[in-house]
Amino acid sequence: MATALKEQKFVEGIRGCSDRIRRLWEESVHGSVPSISMERAVLLTEAYQQYEGTCSIPVMRGKAFYYLMAHRTLYLGRDSLIVGEKGPRPWAAPTFPELCCHTLEDFDTLNSRERVFFKVTDEDKRIQRDVIIPYWKDRAMLAKMNRLLPQRWQKLFAAGMYTEFLQQRGPGHTVADGKIYRKGYGDFLRDIQKQIDSLDFNNDLDALEKREEWEGMTWVCRGMILLGKRYAALARDMAAHEKDPVWRRELLDIAAVCDVVPEHRPQTFRQAIQMYWFTHIGVTTEMNNWDAYSPGKFDQYLEPFYDRDLAEGRLTRDQAKELLEALWIQFNNQPAPPKVGITLKESATYTDFCNINTGALRPDGTCGVSDVSYLILEVMDDMRLLQPSSNVQISQKTPERFLRKALEISRKGWGQRRLSITARLSSRN
Repeated sequence: MATALKEQKFVEGIRGCSDRIRRLWEESVHGSVPSISMERAVLLTEAYQQYEGTCSIPVMRGKAFYYLMAHRTLYLGRDSLIVGEKGPRPWAAPTFPELCCHTLEDFDTLNSRERVFFKVTDEDKRIQRDVIIPYWKDRAMLAKMNRLLPQRWQKLFAAGMYTEFLQQRGPGHTVADGKIYRKGYGDFLRDIQKQIDSLDFNNDLDALEKREEWEGMTWVCRGMILLGKRYAALARDMAAHEKDPVWRRELLDIAAVCDVVPEHRPQTFRQAIQMYWFTHIGVTTEMNNWDAYSPGKFDQYLEPFYDRDLAEGRLTRDQAKELLEALWIQFNNQPAPPKVGITLKESATYTDFCNINTGALRPDGTCGVSDVSYLILEVMDDMRLLQPSSNVQISQKTPERFLRKALEISRKGWGQRRLSITARLSSRN
């Protein structure tokens, strides 16, 4: 009874900044069941069956990504402000058979364990058995690497002496820089094409390899642009059939945002947030980079958009906070992809370890704390979600008010949600 009362008190403490956010928070925390989605695995298999042997590996990966963006199911839930999921619904985790191919035993483990489970249907198992395993069991990166390792390693692995984290994912702990706020994917596409057009095949011995890498990148850019266009079309189609005038207007607002990003560079605070989130979904759909694809110095990237929107009357502080809290919920809706084998049995978390850096120094050495930094602290305190993880970076130039606010939040705990503080001493000059 005491535990139940404690949990109830904790839940009652979660408020968010609006009724919309409270509804979305409740749905994310209590209304969604973690599950396996086979959609990505099926679409990727179709793409590889279509393109394998017809082009280079970089181009094939680019075309496969475009195929995913063209055919994947889009989810746009009521009250959404920021759109995009890794799966066809919140808390649906895709699998990555090109990296490691789950066994049916893995699926049984995921479905049956009491904690950190993923529900797996009989149809999911059928698809894995009849479609995914026959194609990927010998092609997956994990299988290829295991074939090269000595028998002694195989015995130690089978005995559980060590696990295979680095064999079932791409590079993790990756941090975005600021280029996606200065250019859209249409701009990147044109930049890449200029590089291709300038190749000197007579004098550059690496020209062919460069062309194939860049050609693969063009397909990725096209896929990202298509994702935004598909969301804009979906929002408009939903608006055309919506009877509630408020939600109809909001759907048209979503469509207008997706008309701009990710094809073009963002112009507003909301577009900048959506630009990052489309990029986040693109990166984490193309590759299982557990642990972590993170936005970096998010407050500094968002600050110019925030200041301009406030000055020009397009945004209020409360609206900015609601957009950030909606983004936090999107982070929480994306469980880390399930592992395989021994690592699966050891893994006990849904978090993908995305980390928000706040309050760091600017490139010129001045203090980076802004009102957006304080907003992010408030959002951390309000949301108390499993994801994203958070930290602030402190220097001698950090305002005492910001430090005290960060400490006030950090001392409250909340497990993985606690705020970590990184001190970086710097000159006061």
